[in-house]
Amino acid sequence: MNFIQAILMGIVQGLSEFLPVSSSAHLVFTSNFYKVFKGIEIVQQSNEEVFFDIMVHLGTLVAVLIFFRKDIAEICVAMWNAIKTRDWSEHKAKLGLYIILGTIVTLVFAVPLNVVAEKLVFCPQIVGGLLFITGLVLFASEYMSKKFEAKKTTVDLKSSILIGIAQGLAALPGFSRSGWTIASGLFSGLDRATAARYSFLLSIPIILGASMVYPIIKIDIHEALAFNWHAIIAGTLVSGIVGYLCIKYFMKFVSKFSLKIFGYYCVIVGLFCMVFFTIN
Repeated sequence: MNFIQAILMGIVQGLSEFLPVSSSAHLVFTSNFYKVFKGIEIVQQSNEEVFFDIMVHLGTLVAVLIFFRKDIAEICVAMWNAIKTRDWSEHKAKLGLYIILGTIVTLVFAVPLNVVAEKLVFCPQIVGGLLFITGLVLFASEYMSKKFEAKKTTVDLKSSILIGIAQGLAALPGFSRSGWTIASGLFSGLDRATAARYSFLLSIPIILGASMVYPIIKIDIHEALAFNWHAIIAGTLVSGIVGYLCIKYFMKFVSKFSLKIFGYYCVIVGLFCMVFFTIN
């Protein structure tokens, strides 16, 4: 892991984490393009690279915490008041429960898929195929969304379960987390802005959990001391800054425009990477 590679991957993570284009797929593509051009075998992946992936995800987690700090504070206060009064009728309190439920549903699907996801890091051509499928899902969600005359502006039990399942399936690189969760929100009748906001809030416990648990389980302390920490820290900071800006402008975009442009992007990039990495 060198400094330039870290900066590049930090930018890629910051841009793709919150756009419906699969950040994990783009990290796989970026890393493997670098290896192809450097003549390094794709089957090689160091623990430093895996740890760096976790760190840049942590950078984007900080971005979403800062951007939605007001929503998070209101949800926490509402849930605390609901616990004291035993009255869960307030919208923000119920939203907190739906985030917890969605996280549990996510874990049910994501944990068993994680073993497969780790192997797909070495199969960028398959990841390209999964990104292609994400594009089709985005097209389908836009089509289905038009069938709902009145769009819902609040998350309900059905939406939280469906979006939780989508986030769990997105453990596979190529299945965009934001893409699948927002699309699932549209499938359940939510408007784009509500689906995007809930998608981002639901990502917080999952990214936080992965960032805290993975290094403790996988990384040996002596090996960690040999990591290029300057590159890791720089990449993490870049991912957070780029991620914050991405959230800011994507929330404005998604409330007004269709997700089809991202669908086209996923289809084109997915097909290209399927062909490129199959040949190389």
